[in-house]
Amino acid sequence: MDPISTRTHFTPTTELEDGERVIASFQGDRGTYWREHAWLAAIAMAAGMGILWAMGNPHVWTGAIGGLMAIAVRGLYLASDETKMRWDLTDRRLLGPGPRVIWLREIEAVRSIFSAVQVVTGTGDKYLLKYQPDTARVIAEIDGARARRGA
Repeated sequence: MDPISTRTHFTPTTELEDGERVIASFQGDRGTYWREHAWLAAIAMAAGMGILWAMGNPHVWTGAIGGLMAIAVRGLYLASDETKMRWDLTDRRLLGPGPRVIWLREIEAVRSIFSAVQVVTGTGDKYLLKYQPDTARVIAEIDGARARRGA
């Protein structure tokens, strides 16, 4: 891949090794994406109104509109890309979008953060599998693959 390329890879580009097989794939879920953005919009609306109220602005309601519009624009702009991102779990590695590769033996922790699954390596690198509809299932699949591999 060209180091200055602006092309976004939504799926893994790493080739499988001899005998390696994909045992699960995790892709962002559109329903989960919009549900999380609805919560973000509610928080942004409340924050906008709170800030305007604290400043003494008589038009506090405009904070709700501003917060809603900010999250709506962000959500609409990023929806197609964020829900295309796919991670493949093999019997040896977790392959992320583009050239990302995490060896199962290097994974130190797997945990959920809202609708994302965070994978932390022994070197401190952190990766997010975003907008997963069932984070517990994703964690169980990754931990199960690690256990079978003896990681």
